[in-house]
Amino acid sequence: MVLSLLGACALFAPSAAEPTPEARSLLGVPLFAPDLTPAERQEREARLAEARAAHDTDPGSADATIWLGRRLGYVGRFREAVDTFSLGIELHPQDARLYRHRGHRQITLRRFDLAIRDLETAARLIEGTDDEVEPDGLPNARNVPTSTLHFNVWYHLGLAHYLSGEFGRAQDAYGRCLAVSKNPDSLVATTHWLYMTLRRQGRDRRADKLLEPIRADLDVIEGQDYLRLLRMYKGEIAPADLVGEATGTSRATLGYGLAIWHFVHGRRDEALEEMRRVVEAGPWPTFGATAAEADLARLSPAPSR
Repeated sequence: MVLSLLGACALFAPSAAEPTPEARSLLGVPLFAPDLTPAERQEREARLAEARAAHDTDPGSADATIWLGRRLGYVGRFREAVDTFSLGIELHPQDARLYRHRGHRQITLRRFDLAIRDLETAARLIEGTDDEVEPDGLPNARNVPTSTLHFNVWYHLGLAHYLSGEFGRAQDAYGRCLAVSKNPDSLVATTHWLYMTLRRQGRDRRADKLLEPIRADLDVIEGQDYLRLLRMYKGEIAPADLVGEATGTSRATLGYGLAIWHFVHGRRDEALEEMRRVVEAGPWPTFGATAAEADLARLSPAPSR
């Protein structure tokens, strides 16, 4: 009898807690922490443990707080990352880096208004200061950082406005970003988003002018997808040849750029279909997938009732 009761308890015992979504997409879909390969998971969790230990040793350190928040983001714990940066801001309200990183993760969580608020604060705090290289949390193949604090503030502010459909404000932020894009990687990234921003406002001649410094032989380390898109805009790569067998972040980046290329050339149906493919394939935290979501939410016809 006891065994029977135990069996019944096991049968009706609650299952392990369901994972909690990190966010909800702009299309109403719950978004869970993205999958990592076992090797990625092991490496990133180890780095997170190191960052947590450093923070526990010196919880008042802005640097330790920034790295803890960044490492939480790299394992998909984006809400915890935002909370961590918020705690840092309470202690260091004049540190632009904390607002820059929190703004980035507010974008990930689809909270564009909060992202704009944070990044505008960061922009005010960096005004009149010297720029500084931002160390990479996930180093590239050459282990050479390619971005700076000023670049990241303006780049993410431009993106937050773009995702909100505020293309004039996005243009202003990306213009500021272009002024501090000092290497090929930052140049192609900024040029890509500014080009799309201008084309969506009908400023085609100004957009085409941006492409003049773009060459196939630019020494790009991380931004090969942006370079391919810019070369497509210049007519050097056929749209049909752009995406190929790309997967992951590359697929999202290339697919979204291709969608906007269709859109600005009047091929709305093709654009929306490509955006749907981007959203379906993900990964959802990428800027390409986020932008595709934002456009689908604005441009897709409302479902009939």
